[in-house]
Amino acid sequence: MKLLCIFLLLSLSFSPLSAQALSLAEGLKTVTESGRDVRIAQSDEEIARGSVSLARSPWLPSVDLYARETWLRYQPEAKFSGTNVATSQDKFATYGLKATQLLYDFGKTSAGIHSAQFGLKAREIETSRAKNQAALEFIMAYLDLLESEKLFQVALDEVTRYEAHKKDATTRYAAGVITKNEVLQADVMLSDSKQRFLTADNVRSLKASKLNSMLMRPLNDLVQVDEVQISLSAGITLEHAWTVAEAESADLRDMDARIAAKEEGVKMTQAEYLPTFYLSGGYEYLENKYMVHQDNWSLIAGVSVNLFSGGASSSKVGIARSELRSLTLNREKVLDNIRLTVKGAYLDLQSSTQKMEVSKTAVAQAEENLRLQKLRFKEGVGTTTDVLDAVTLMTTAASNSWKSLYGVRRAEAILLYGMGKDLATAYGN
Repeated sequence: MKLLCIFLLLSLSFSPLSAQALSLAEGLKTVTESGRDVRIAQSDEEIARGSVSLARSPWLPSVDLYARETWLRYQPEAKFSGTNVATSQDKFATYGLKATQLLYDFGKTSAGIHSAQFGLKAREIETSRAKNQAALEFIMAYLDLLESEKLFQVALDEVTRYEAHKKDATTRYAAGVITKNEVLQADVMLSDSKQRFLTADNVRSLKASKLNSMLMRPLNDLVQVDEVQISLSAGITLEHAWTVAEAESADLRDMDARIAAKEEGVKMTQAEYLPTFYLSGGYEYLENKYMVHQDNWSLIAGVSVNLFSGGASSSKVGIARSELRSLTLNREKVLDNIRLTVKGAYLDLQSSTQKMEVSKTAVAQAEENLRLQKLRFKEGVGTTTDVLDAVTLMTTAASNSWKSLYGVRRAEAILLYGMGKDLATAYGN
């Protein structure tokens, strides 16, 4: 008894009650703005944004500045009336500036830009999904901690009830009213209860460390969480949930963006069969004393056509079309998975709600049963076994009540996530 009291005092002195309270909205703001997974997704988004700039580059002029030195074994000469006349030095330097501008390529560059833009959109959706996934994981961890604290209190209440009964049993044994066996029964149940209490405390500590990890805090930091009071699933039907999910799901929007990007990729690949028109111009200076004009300006208008590339272009088109078909079929699979997830969460929410209603009645009945058994024991018409069983039933009913409550909260969050709702916004208000 003394050891347990000391443990309880230490536990309470280091409990989350001494820590600053953390609301669900505050935690969601932290993990969705600066969480590790979110920052990784944002880095990938920046890469995709750079790909858009890269895709635009062909529309901008290409400018080259060059300088070179040439050494020839023989000095270039030409024959005029049997006489060799030098036409160039055997050693000379060349300096120049050249600019080339794409004029038209039958939509190849435009398709590349559109493909990169859709790719960026997909990455932005991926970032949004990463934020929502982080939000869901945090909500689950937050609810786990709340539940573990309630179950810790249930375990503490059980220890208190067994201790009270042991005290009563010891008193009645000293008075010769009951047998030693009944006192031993109370001792065994109390010892077992203390072990469950220690387990509940360890679980609570581990859940708190997990929450700290998600918040990027030291694992052993004290954390106190506020109760979640809001309910966001009232009035939602399965058909409505499916309709919203199909319109707002990040997975589907991501697939649509990827399909659009691949369609533009097919166009870009097909444009390789078509000519490319360009304009090139520049200035060049050649150190050659035999030339009348050592410097010169040039302007070139040209066209290039890929007549044959060993089948590479046709292979690229075939690959791109196959990838497009694969994405289209995969979208149908993703849609079915979303519907299954939403239906599972919806059914879980319904059953958890029913369990919660039943558990409320069970708790009230267990409390009344415990009161009556304790009264019967004091009046000498009840046994220790009756009281111990009543305490066990009380613990079971209380545990089931809290588990069903947080089961409802979890199912609700999973349902909203499956519907594509922004959890940080939904729970942040």
